[in-house]
Amino acid sequence: MNKTNSLLKQFHLSKNEFYLIIGFWSFVFSLFLFAFLGPNYYNGKAPKRFIVKPGDTFSTIVDNLYSQNIISSTMNMNIVAFMYGADTKVKSGNYLIKNGLNYFQLIDLFLKGTPGEQVLVTIPEGIWQHNLAELLEEKLGIDSKEFLALSKNRSFLNTQNVLSISLEGYLLPNTYYFRANSSIYDVIKKLKSEMDKIFESDSVVNQMVKLEMNKNEILTLASIIDGETNKESEFKLISGVYHNRLKRGIRLQADPTIQYLKRNSRQKNKVYFKDLEINSPYNTYINSGLPPSPINNPGKKAVLAAIFPEKTKYIYFVADGTGGHKFSTKLSEHNENVRAYRRWRNSQ
Repeated sequence: MNKTNSLLKQFHLSKNEFYLIIGFWSFVFSLFLFAFLGPNYYNGKAPKRFIVKPGDTFSTIVDNLYSQNIISSTMNMNIVAFMYGADTKVKSGNYLIKNGLNYFQLIDLFLKGTPGEQVLVTIPEGIWQHNLAELLEEKLGIDSKEFLALSKNRSFLNTQNVLSISLEGYLLPNTYYFRANSSIYDVIKKLKSEMDKIFESDSVVNQMVKLEMNKNEILTLASIIDGETNKESEFKLISGVYHNRLKRGIRLQADPTIQYLKRNSRQKNKVYFKDLEINSPYNTYINSGLPPSPINNPGKKAVLAAIFPEKTKYIYFVADGTGGHKFSTKLSEHNENVRAYRRWRNSQ
């Protein structure tokens, strides 16, 4: 008697009933294979970048995977995660997810914590610190609030030899490659070390001694220069004007310092007469000298322009309506340039 007949007798089954049960469980097993081992396909370019932010719950991660069409079922993902005990073990970072991964492969990817190797991050020159925080969160999954808090943490600033009230101005904008799972400390270390390199040469050190300016003052001036114009060809000339005004005790009256004070408002880029009266040490319309600290993160060319200004007799400048500026040595000439600019602006 073969084994099949023995089983039929043992469970009091007919052959038809036996084959029906086999077929049922084969169907269930096929559904399992299809549901959990079947590939998840998404539209768009592969691999897809997926960010797990520090503090993200597993529920949030699953919802984000579903909303980005990386998975087709949140239930299946949660079941597989439960089988792995993975709901508390996923590591934060940027993950490059290949097209066609099944749920087990996705969980395995998150558990191993092997995010994509390199992420390209371009940081624009003259970027405000809160915008930099948002950019790093978008590109690297770094918590923006934690970044801003660390940027102002006095104990941490002391470890970085930063006497300023913040890291703003001390982080060099450029295009960088970061490991996708880079920490806040990794990013700050890289950006600050690149800025520090500018100040290492003997020529820079000697020039700063000649100018009688420290690093914070140079970076503060550089941040204003970077905020004044998008034309790098004007950096050194604008620097020369500001150095002239500082030497003569003339207020800088720099619009970027007002824009800095309005950086959280909807009209942050517009400066009105009422704004010139804002009571703040950063308002260069009512205070002489430089503000207490940088107002943005200046680029390398702006920093070098602050250190090596163009020699000029100019004391004034105003926008010319073309993206550049008109410079003058006399107030009367400057006032005429201002009127010309206002006529141009009103005609637009």
